[in-house]
Amino acid sequence: MPRSRASLALVVGAALTVPLTITAPAASATGQYTVTALKFTVQAGGSTCTIDADVYRPAGVDRRHTAPAVLATNGFGGSKSDGSTDAIGKAFAARGYVGLVYSGLGFGRSGCLISLDDPRVDGMAASRLVDFLAGTRAADDGTKADYVTRDGKGDPRVGMIGGSYGGAVQMATAAVDHRVDALVPMITWNDLSYALDPNNAAGARSVPGAFKWQWTNGFYLIGESLPLTLANLDPSRINSGTCLHFVSDACATIRTLNSGSYPAAKTGPLLSYSRSVSPVSYLSKVKAPTLLVQGQADTLFNLNEATATYKTLKAQGTTTKMIWQSWGHSGGLTDPSTGELNLSQGNLETSYVGRRILAWFDRYLQHRKGVDTGPSFAYYRDWIADPNSTYDTASRVPALSEKLYLSGDGKLVDNRKKVVRGSREYTNAPGPTSHSESSLAGWVGVPDPAPYDTEGTYLGWTSEPLTRSIDVVGAPKATLNVVSPKTEPVQNSGDAADKLVLFAKLYDVAPDGTKTLVHRLVAPVRVPDVTKSFTVSLPGIVHRYEAGHLLQFVVAASDDAYFGNKGIKPVTITSGPRNTGVLELPVVGH
Repeated sequence: MPRSRASLALVVGAALTVPLTITAPAASATGQYTVTALKFTVQAGGSTCTIDADVYRPAGVDRRHTAPAVLATNGFGGSKSDGSTDAIGKAFAARGYVGLVYSGLGFGRSGCLISLDDPRVDGMAASRLVDFLAGTRAADDGTKADYVTRDGKGDPRVGMIGGSYGGAVQMATAAVDHRVDALVPMITWNDLSYALDPNNAAGARSVPGAFKWQWTNGFYLIGESLPLTLANLDPSRINSGTCLHFVSDACATIRTLNSGSYPAAKTGPLLSYSRSVSPVSYLSKVKAPTLLVQGQADTLFNLNEATATYKTLKAQGTTTKMIWQSWGHSGGLTDPSTGELNLSQGNLETSYVGRRILAWFDRYLQHRKGVDTGPSFAYYRDWIADPNSTYDTASRVPALSEKLYLSGDGKLVDNRKKVVRGSREYTNAPGPTSHSESSLAGWVGVPDPAPYDTEGTYLGWTSEPLTRSIDVVGAPKATLNVVSPKTEPVQNSGDAADKLVLFAKLYDVAPDGTKTLVHRLVAPVRVPDVTKSFTVSLPGIVHRYEAGHLLQFVVAASDDAYFGNKGIKPVTITSGPRNTGVLELPVVGH
């Protein structure tokens, strides 16, 4: 949703581990361009909205010498003028593309309420800008664009790129306007109900998760407060209801999440609305070739979000490829010397993801059919020192391939026959007793304590020291059985808050005892039914567990970045050779 902590510098990539042939787009003779500020009054979602935009026109581009266009907007809280958004216009205009960069609805000097990239609102507004690029409508001052390459009358050659809030809007636009020819959504969401209120239990879509209160409320406050700094605020930016600057459904969703009470009458509409404005509900309408770029360091929109989008698009036949880069909303590498893209510094040609983006637009905007757009899947490896070799590639996302078992003596064993029969218990305290992250710490420049768990409020299972290094690439999965006598009689009360909440995570333990929670990622679970086994999909990671290190799987009672249990709920986990918890890992190589 918001801008990346890396300023959405649209930092991406490192050199290919295999050759990639890329022909640069036809740039203007001088590499120069003009920038013209424009206003557009559009109808979107039943409202009249003013859009504040800048068009970047390369030198030499005119009616007889047309060029494809790149359309982009800001991350949450930004505008067309922030350093990461106008960098898109500059970067692509310098490479011969017409750039149209605009402030999203409810941000900068654009009008209307914040509607969370709703295709019926934000998607339709962006579609009206595609009309401008097609030459079928003018800006408010009468300016027309007759210099954009067209594939037919009223059909401009246009691609979209952007991150986070500026990523989801691409899919929202492509769902309502099939004239969009190529998408590059970066560090964005698949399902807001999962992103903001995640339940990592498989098959629990109807059960609310654990509210990610720090991230959600941080950006809610940004949305509510930013317009207060603007003079002569567009009246369409004001909601006369309980929120100042969000649409009413978004406001109701945030207030319900903060209430800590989730009766079906409230959570049904909450989940329905969150999904209706999310790609998960409209991907079937997205036909434009899509290059998904997601960040490994991202506790807001983790790798599972992009993977879900990727698998859906692939299954329906939409051309799509996916890259897992280093940086996301929670940090990561943005220095070009590391081989990762920083678009604001213009290193498209010298970074892996940058070259992949250029190739994508070369193929689908320049129509250069011989261009190699790269492998189906690529991922950054932080254990590789050479910036020219940090990415590995595969034809698909790795499958689960190795199993470990939860033994009753607290060990994580590699064979079911080694499981010792036994029961272990933890209980939650009135307040949070585990820490994974302070979600906004890096944004406000304060240190974040190392992750920890308080004795008695979690259970851990630890492996023997590894005899070889293993590379985990993807989302681990755990199958669990828990006993919670205080939960069982109330879990069907009609209020999902009465169900048991737990947090699963995987540590890397060094020989000296130092523990690393990879990118501070955890899997919140509101258990659908404590009388039945359930499966947890942990957030995707790319991590090497070195030889001599130990894996530790932890189930904790709480996490201070999330809302947790209602009341004290002791939990017992029993193990035996025939019936015990199982941890599955997607291991590659070796």
